[in-house]
Amino acid sequence: MASLAPTFGRGAMTNHWQDIQNADLVLIMGGNAAEAHPCGFKWVIEAKKQNKARLVVVDPRFTRSAAMADYYAPIRAGSDIAFLAGVINFLLSNDKIQTEYVRNYTNATFIVGPDYKFEDGLFSGYNAEKRNYDPKSWAYALDEAGMAKVDMTMQDPQCVLQVMKRHYARYTPEMVSRITGTPQDKFLKVCEYIASTSTSTRTMTIMYALGWTQHSQGSQMIRTGALVQLLLGNIGVPGGGMNALRGHSNIQGLTDLGLLSNSLTGYMSLARDNEQTLEDYYKTRAVKPLRPNQMSYWQNYPKFFVSLQKSWWGNAATAENDWAFHYLPKIDKLYDVLQAFELMNQGKLNGYICQGFNPVGSFPDKKKIVDGLSKLKFLVTIDPLQTETSEFWRNFGEFNDVKTTDIQTTVFRLPSTCFAEEDGSLTNSSRWLQWHWKGAQPPGEAMPDIDIVAGLFNRIRAAYVKDGGAFPDPIVNLTWAYKIPHAPSPQELAMEYNGRALTDLLDPKDPSKPPLAKAGEQLAGFGLLRDDGSTASGCWIYAGAWTQAGNQMARRDNADPYGIGMVQNWAWAWPANRRILYNGASTDPKTGKPWIARRNLVAWNGKQWTGADVPDIRPDANPTDADAVRPFIMTAEGVARLFAPTGMAEGPLPEHYEPFESPLVNNLMHPKNEKARANPAARIFKGDLERLGTPKDFPYVATSYRLTEHFHYWTKNVRTSAIIQPQQFVEIGEELAKEKGIANGDMVKVSSKRGYIKAVALVTKRIVGLQVDGRTVHTVGLPNHWGFVGIAKPGYLVNTLTPFVGDANTQTPEYKSFTVNIEKA
Repeated sequence: MASLAPTFGRGAMTNHWQDIQNADLVLIMGGNAAEAHPCGFKWVIEAKKQNKARLVVVDPRFTRSAAMADYYAPIRAGSDIAFLAGVINFLLSNDKIQTEYVRNYTNATFIVGPDYKFEDGLFSGYNAEKRNYDPKSWAYALDEAGMAKVDMTMQDPQCVLQVMKRHYARYTPEMVSRITGTPQDKFLKVCEYIASTSTSTRTMTIMYALGWTQHSQGSQMIRTGALVQLLLGNIGVPGGGMNALRGHSNIQGLTDLGLLSNSLTGYMSLARDNEQTLEDYYKTRAVKPLRPNQMSYWQNYPKFFVSLQKSWWGNAATAENDWAFHYLPKIDKLYDVLQAFELMNQGKLNGYICQGFNPVGSFPDKKKIVDGLSKLKFLVTIDPLQTETSEFWRNFGEFNDVKTTDIQTTVFRLPSTCFAEEDGSLTNSSRWLQWHWKGAQPPGEAMPDIDIVAGLFNRIRAAYVKDGGAFPDPIVNLTWAYKIPHAPSPQELAMEYNGRALTDLLDPKDPSKPPLAKAGEQLAGFGLLRDDGSTASGCWIYAGAWTQAGNQMARRDNADPYGIGMVQNWAWAWPANRRILYNGASTDPKTGKPWIARRNLVAWNGKQWTGADVPDIRPDANPTDADAVRPFIMTAEGVARLFAPTGMAEGPLPEHYEPFESPLVNNLMHPKNEKARANPAARIFKGDLERLGTPKDFPYVATSYRLTEHFHYWTKNVRTSAIIQPQQFVEIGEELAKEKGIANGDMVKVSSKRGYIKAVALVTKRIVGLQVDGRTVHTVGLPNHWGFVGIAKPGYLVNTLTPFVGDANTQTPEYKSFTVNIEKA
């Protein structure tokens, strides 16, 4: 079992926090680990101590991470793809790749079909009217058996490696510097550091966070970093990987459990409008192998899906009704948060339940958010604290432009507990499920979220039972066999996510053997899931977290017998308690022996795969076989995708596009094609296109970020934190301050096309002007912890300034690069 995002989307850590100690080089880009993840950053320090590892930081600001770095390079916010594409060009043109890894563990050898084209910033299949791509022309060339054609010499002009070389040859050091503002000498120095890990005995890890995800092309930024790592052989190895640093303690769990509008648990997805039968639904998900003897583990999708349906609907999900497939909605488009607030503003959404979310404080274009909430009939907030969203209707003087008397929205505030006031598990960046125990009683009338949601559901179901409805079956038939129906326990829910046998599970190879699991028993792992209705599992990737042996998430044994940070008995990691995804790629493809002997992660012993970690490859996959099973077993290819024939909304290869608000009028890579200026497939509504600023009026790049002293919007309710960082400020460089006549401590006004904020100016040496296409571009830094609710001194919400636009794949808003003006208030 390998990663669930084979093209490296937003995702989780492929490795884990402690494994960073094994790195020879750490690249922090699109994040600021020392400041935003100070506890995890200790493993970077360990790498420097143990391995004499070098730390390289690329960031628009000289951050606390940069202060600890061996080398720092500045970059214009939003231009990361151009920088990384230049790194790829450097690696390919100087033969600084790990050739045998690339040949055997990536699709570099695969032949791209003849219909694929890339011209003037657009890939073949683009529909300008719909702002989307039809990816059919990106497919591989196939042989008579339907298998993808390959050239193991990687010399065919249509093989992926050669296509990549042509695509990225345009990103010369000169062009990279023009776009990013990074001086050429600094860019080339970073390239040399990175290229030093192209040998099989050195590894680099990349640590990134919201500085990459929160862009209109954020998914492709992350993917470009992944391409660098694959070319270097740094995926699946100790001290390697693409490591997403989650900003909340359970954001990873949120995505694992499918809390996105088009998602089901375990990275399954809802059917689309054109998938009205179960057969059609499976067709694009249970993908068959594209090379001989590869696993394409998503072939097991029916087992995961049927087990989920049995978990949710029990006896009501049968083979005769396609396992209650039609109980689930079919989506015509993504109903994400951007879409929800667009519908609110159009008056097409009447009510909104807002659980653990503060969109007035954290979603783009605050005015549009407030306008949308003002048109609702009702708003329900479920949160431990008062938030700007629950108080959106108040007139907070200069901090809000709301006319309370005009708002008819009824607001219901339901106080919930915080994590320390309940039992449960958290899933961290490392994919570790760690159980925690209740530490305090909740205050007042606060109730656990589980109880609140259960109370709402039971009342809704009772109404459907009493009064009926157009289609009551999904509600009235939902399984709800908890001991206390209005208060399911976290333990019950955790066991439900793991899954259990509904009948005795016999060994298909020898049914005479004792059952693999008896009816009613907890399952040991997802390998036992069936598509015949005999198993139930609420989240297949969590199968193994609470087995018949008990709660694996509660384990606290930190023994490290191999000495490389593989603490297999500390909590539990999805999938299958595997700590490093794709770990079979840490071995020589011909022998199965580790590339780095001193970091023996997994190895082939002649009969099976063994090692410090749970092998991410079929246990009996002999590396000496002609068509050996490859470690990237979730893909139909069996290898990682340098070129993505499916899965990415804006093209099979990352390409630089400007942020929707940029100091540049044109995309320097495609100056004559307006369609290729910004991401041509990104999510933006027509009305919001008209609310974008121009470089003439808003010439400075702005980026938002966090401080160590505050945690998002929570700690402005904490007196000690409010004392440590008492007042909102913005950061500007000395050169810009001199140009604008702003002194340290002056009150300034920062404005965009959508509004303005006022704050104290912090004039600093940490932000410098960059030479972008022959002129100086300045950056304005915006810490984002203040608002008009809490005990800290009231401040303006930074999202007042940000544009209402989202990434084409995840719909994540573009908070990290937009344009503003600044002046003395």
